[in-house]
Amino acid sequence: MIARRDVYQAIADPTRRSIIGMLADNPQNVNAIAENFEMTRQAISLHIKILTDCGLVTVKKTGREHVCEARLEKLSEVSGWIDQYRQHWESKLDNLETYLEKLKNKKI
Repeated sequence: MIARRDVYQAIADPTRRSIIGMLADNPQNVNAIAENFEMTRQAISLHIKILTDCGLVTVKKTGREHVCEARLEKLSEVSGWIDQYRQHWESKLDNLETYLEKLKNKKI
């Protein structure tokens, strides 16, 4: 059975979130990424593979180097999912604010 990878799985891990953050500003090779973590290069390569499978990172071979680049547009899927809940909670908080204002006005 092949595991389906998606953007949510990618951002579930703090190491992968850190890698995305590192690559957001500029592409880096795998060795440069691995230097920032206390784990093997092989472990970092596995994280990068998951990020690649999810479409958050592309890897280009340039000579002997494998340069990783972030594809942050895939995070819009997560942003859209979060927005629906943000709207829900903003509505609830607006209702609470209205209720508290009514209570305050009754006391005056």
